Amino acid sequence: MSSERLAHGMLRAGAAFAFLYPPVRAISDPVSWFGYFPHFVRALPIDPLVLLHAFGIIEVILAVWILSGWRIRFPAIIATLMLCSIVVFNIAQIDVVFRDLSIALMTFALAVWPKAASSAAEVNN
Repeated sequence: MSSERLAHGMLRAGAAFAFLYPPVRAISDPVSWFGYFPHFVRALPIDPLVLLHAFGIIEVILAVWILSGWRIRFPAIIATLMLCSIVVFNIAQIDVVFRDLSIALMTFALAVWPKAASSAAEVNN
C-alpha cells in the first residue's frame, strides 16, 4: 500500500470516527448533546430527542459514505460545512468545539485531494 493511499484511508477513518461517535453516545446520554443545536433549531416544534437522533442518522450516513471513499468530494464538502457550522453556532463553547476545526481541515483535505489519488483509493476499496 502506498503512503498516499494509507494517508487517504487514515483521513477517511478519522473523519468517519468523528461523525460516528456523537450519534452512538447520544443513545446513552442524549441530554449532553442537545446544547450543540443552535437556538433557532431548538425553537422548532420538534421533540429534541427526535431531532437529535435524526441528525445522528445523517451523521452515520455521512460517516459510512466517507469510509467508502465513493465520490469522496461530496461527503467531504458536506462534512466540512457541518463542522464549520457547529463551530460558528457554538462559538461560546470554543473550548470544546475547537476540535471540530481540526476535523473540518481533515474533511477539507479529502475534498481537495488530487483526483488521481482519490480515484486510486476508491478503486481499492
